Amino acid sequence: MQGLLNIPFIGDHILSLLIFLPLLGAFVLLFLKNERCIRWIALVTTVVDFILAIAVIRGFDPSVHTMQFVERYPWIPSFNIQYYLGIDGISVLMVFLTALIGWICVLASWTAIDKRVKEFNIALLVMQTAMLGVFCSLDFLLFYIFWEAMLIPMYLIIGVWGGPNRIYSAFKLFLYTLAGSILMLVGMISLYFKGGGTFDIQALMNQSYTFQFQVFVFLLFFIAFAVKVPMFPFHTWLPDAHVEAPTAGSIILAGVLLKMGTYGFLRFSFPMFPDASKFFAVPVIILSLIAIIYGAFLALAQVDMKKLIAYSSVSHMGFVTLGLFLFNKTGVEGGILQMFNHGITTSALFLCVGIIYERTHTRLLDRYGWAAKLVPFYAFFLFLFSMASMGFPGTNGFIGELLILMGAYSNYKLYILFLLFGIVLGAAYMLWMYKRVAFGAAVGHGGGHGAAHGGTHPGRIKDVNLREVVAILAFLVFVFWVGFHPMDFINIMDASVDHLLTQVSGGHALVAEVLVK
Repeated sequence: MQGLLNIPFIGDHILSLLIFLPLLGAFVLLFLKNERCIRWIALVTTVVDFILAIAVIRGFDPSVHTMQFVERYPWIPSFNIQYYLGIDGISVLMVFLTALIGWICVLASWTAIDKRVKEFNIALLVMQTAMLGVFCSLDFLLFYIFWEAMLIPMYLIIGVWGGPNRIYSAFKLFLYTLAGSILMLVGMISLYFKGGGTFDIQALMNQSYTFQFQVFVFLLFFIAFAVKVPMFPFHTWLPDAHVEAPTAGSIILAGVLLKMGTYGFLRFSFPMFPDASKFFAVPVIILSLIAIIYGAFLALAQVDMKKLIAYSSVSHMGFVTLGLFLFNKTGVEGGILQMFNHGITTSALFLCVGIIYERTHTRLLDRYGWAAKLVPFYAFFLFLFSMASMGFPGTNGFIGELLILMGAYSNYKLYILFLLFGIVLGAAYMLWMYKRVAFGAAVGHGGGHGAAHGGTHPGRIKDVNLREVVAILAFLVFVFWVGFHPMDFINIMDASVDHLLTQVSGGHALVAEVLVK
């Protein structure tokens, strides 16, 4: 696959092909009517896109921090706006994750979406183009266009194909994200004039800004990124969006969209506003600790399987933001790795929820309890992903949380107690959920009461099929790959993280401690 980079046109424009291939696929779907053909074209398009992503990550040189696969062309010269693409060791992992989740979403919606199939797959493909564009853009205006473009297909995916309260949830997501985006636009325009009339992200990183200006723009960006993560107290849109979204929508939300907030901190806030980032480090860490504990308690209180996993995302993303704002190499690398891990594990859990929901048409935990007996393969896969989510040794979640704990110990030993409490709560709600699904005594077992509440008679439940197993195994590979060989992923980001910390610390090779104490 790496040989693709040796083909002149493909090698020179690999990122453009990666970004716009799904959009081309969406254009082709406009002229098709056969639903089976539409699904296959969408699947082939996303699989080819994933092959391009594999070629990119295999051809990536992890020994340097500079941007690679760069494409740069004038776009609007009068405003110094360029079509400027490139990736480093941080963004390449997010690009790969996005491409992986793309074809899994098509498989996950293969039978679950049975109305307006063409429109749904077009929305998925347009969404993929926008997400990949965000991670590859090195011009601020180009980044902002892709960032905003994600809103429309995500709004449609929830608003058209979601649950009973889909309109409310879609509007809530749209308004929260749009409000944050408007603030980011104000900050972006401020940077344009302060940075010498350019939207070049790398050029803006090399500018020196006064502390007051850094604080002003940092806060504007912080709200935009905190809504996307979502950080406490900007998280309230997330559970509604997850519960009402179709399975593919929840997978995209958990796997990619939440990562864009933390990616924004890494790409913009830290290198452009290092003094402000360090100044606000402690408040952000405190908010992260609140999210870890608060999200875990809310997850424990849920009776809806999907809502439980949604609140677990609030808790898990708290670990990510905490790791990033530790400003030491171990913590930052742990945070980035946990971004990737959360995209794998939580997306897999939402896939598992979708699989069982297709069969039972209920997500209430008290309607289950028979999974281990009647769908043993499903119960086995759910068990593995539950263990990964709670950070069991040998899975991807363990190494990410371990690095964050080690980073926190270096700077903030007291916070270790809160982190450990959050980990214990995480184990509690995941084990509680799994017990209720696999081994609990289901209400309405044998029909009657359960069927009256929307459940399906357990005797008619079928185990996972080949299509679902393929999607599950794609996630499972990375659960254990990261768990047993984490350096394969840490080495990719290592040079870029070193350079980032050098920018934050003002020229030192290693960051010592956050200035605010």
